[in-house]
Order: sequence, then structure tokens, then C-alpha cells
Amino acid sequence: MELEIYQVDSFSTEAFKGNPAGVCITDKGLDESLMLAIAAEMAVSETAFLALDALNLRWFTPQVEVSLCGHGTLAVAHILQETGVITVGDDIRFNTLSGPLTVMVKPDCIAMLFPAPILDFSLEMDPSLLSCLGIYPEQVLGFCGFDNKCLIEIDNESVLLALEPNFDLLKQLLGRGIVVTARAVTTAVTAKSDDVIGHHAANKDYDFCSRYFAPWVGVNEDPVTGSAHCALAVYWQDKLNKSKLRGYQASSRGGFVDMELLAKQKLSPVQRVCLMGQAVTSIKGKLLV
Repeated sequence: MELEIYQVDSFSTEAFKGNPAGVCITDKGLDESLMLAIAAEMAVSETAFLALDALNLRWFTPQVEVSLCGHGTLAVAHILQETGVITVGDDIRFNTLSGPLTVMVKPDCIAMLFPAPILDFSLEMDPSLLSCLGIYPEQVLGFCGFDNKCLIEIDNESVLLALEPNFDLLKQLLGRGIVVTARAVTTAVTAKSDDVIGHHAANKDYDFCSRYFAPWVGVNEDPVTGSAHCALAVYWQDKLNKSKLRGYQASSRGGFVDMELLAKQKLSPVQRVCLMGQAVTSIKGKLLV
């Protein structure tokens, strides 16, 4: 069997930046074991699988299925637009484990409506977690949980960029994913490489930066994480008192995510976050299975 396969760099306007996602679009759904095997073969943080007959969208890391993936959704919508299935002005609604997800093709970006998570500020922070991340307790300004993950705000953007977590020790703790974030500063900061320094310093037009670690699902550090930015939008709206935000995820590849926390609709109890971004196809071909 031959399958069309793509690799897309999401939340970027140039190849080799942003977050790479695998994309496999088929007329009907594939067996779960096959999807997991393909995701392992693609060896990126997530591979997205879309079955066109029912618009069922699923995402797999090389090890497990996940219930929500922003950059994978963006990658699928990008390929649908690139292949002419959808065009500017179209909306499409995917069926997912997180419920229906609406994607809108705009002239300058793809906009995705995701459920806004509820942040739990009652959780107690495990001191061992900070030790594994290389964060001192006095550097922590905020801590909360969401969707079996946790979010930590620290007081210094340059400290965030310099973090070198001990992933072996992290995996010995209970966890699913960790977002570490800091408010943006107005001057250039030291990053991880000359390319990132230039990219980062030249684009200080953002409200906060973040990094995302998930060694428990085989992704030590994710380049740009759409689902994490749903939680970050909720968190930073309260801190900065603004509903339209821009985040920079400070991985070695780096990427920007524009967000808007939407007002609750009368007929829906779930608040939505609109994530907006662009994408670039870096690989396309046929997978023989």
C-alpha cells in the first residue's frame, strides 16, 4: 500500500524553523497500530492522520496518541490548502478526541479554534520538579496545572533560555508535559545559537516566551507547541489584561504563535482560544507500507 506523506514546519514562514509535523491524509481511517508505526517512522514530535470520509483527525507521537495537537492541526490544514481541498475563506471542522475543532483559512494565516483549558492553581509544586529543570524556588512567580500538565512562570527570560533540564530524572517523576514561561523583555537576550539570537532579537514583538518539555511521551523538548499556547493564552490574559497575545517558543528552532482568547458563547459552556500561524512544506512523497 502506498500512502501520501508530508512533513510540514508549522508556526513558521521558512523551512527548518517552527515545529515539524508529519501529515498523512487518507480517504478512510487507518488501523491504530499502523498509525503508531508510521509516527515512529516519521520520528517527529507528532504525526497527524486525517480520514477524509468523516474528517476524523488524530495525532500520534512516536510512542502514544495525544488528544490535542496544535502544530499537527495547522500542518494538516496547510496541506489541504496546498493541495486545493480548501482555499482562502473556507472553514473546515475536524472531529477529534478533544471534540470538534474548527479551522479557518485566512489570506495571511490559518486560524484554529481550540478549547481553552481550565487552569488549576490549587496544585502543590513538587520541589524535585524544579531541581530537574534547574530552576530555583525563588525564581518561580506562578504555578498551575492543566490537562495533566503543569505551567511554571519564572522571573527571567534569559534564565528560561538557558535551562538544561535533566530529562532522565524528570521521567522518574509523574508527569505528562511541562510549560515554562516568562514575560518578554524589551532588549535582546542570549539564546542558544547565532541563528536563534538573530531570529529572537529581531522579533521582540511578543508578550511572553516559553519552552515545553515532555520526556514522558518521547519528546524531550517540543519546538513549538500549539496546545500549550491554549493554556498560555489563559494564563497571560489574566497577567497582562489583554485577550490578543503573541508568544515566542524559544526552542532551538523557535516559532511564533498569535492567540486570541474569545468570549464565551451563550450556547457553548466551553471558552475557545484562536491560535493563528503559518506553515511550510519541507518533505512530500509516498510511504510504502
